[in-house]
Amino acid sequence: MTDTVSRRERAAGTEAALKQAAREVFAERGYLNTKITDITAAASRATGSFYNHFASKEELLEALLTDMLAAADEAVFDDAGHDPDFSKISSIRWHVAAFWRFYREHLPEMVAVKQASMVDPELGRRLQRIMADDDTHMIEHFTHLPNPPADPLVTISAMNALMEGFAYTWLVVNPSDGRTISDETAIDTLTNLLHHGLAGESADGHTITTA
Repeated sequence: MTDTVSRRERAAGTEAALKQAAREVFAERGYLNTKITDITAAASRATGSFYNHFASKEELLEALLTDMLAAADEAVFDDAGHDPDFSKISSIRWHVAAFWRFYREHLPEMVAVKQASMVDPELGRRLQRIMADDDTHMIEHFTHLPNPPADPLVTISAMNALMEGFAYTWLVVNPSDGRTISDETAIDTLTNLLHHGLAGESADGHTITTA
């Protein structure tokens, strides 16, 4: 029994070391320039040990994304400040802030997801499905709006595209040219756009319909 437990503990330790090494190497070299041997070297593990846990670099990235989203979900549900009522600007701002922190904290992995999706459409679809599974809990948030969207998943995809594109621009692209904005400015900008679009008024004074 002791030997079995020890083997499991060693295996778990190796898997965790490979994941952490992948994060570090992705941050240093980028996903596309990272080889499996780079990851195993950074983890101080034999190259063959990688394949005891992952079939490929792509599978490792999927595992990282799954872990990240699971941890984020747990943090959301444990946070007393979480409010699902999207008719309130405070609720939208809380979710935007949570997203912005998540993207910043996991910048190497998020850039890796973008790069991988661009060069491998099938992998991109798998990664998108992983993220889409995480979106279903958001549906209830729209029921509080004066005009809930007929298809909330379409609205969620639009929100995600806006936030992800904005985060990539200001946390990845623009900083390389020396252009930055504060977290507060980024969060306020996204919050105001989303609140106006979901619960605000159009230019002619009519309530915006999100259906």
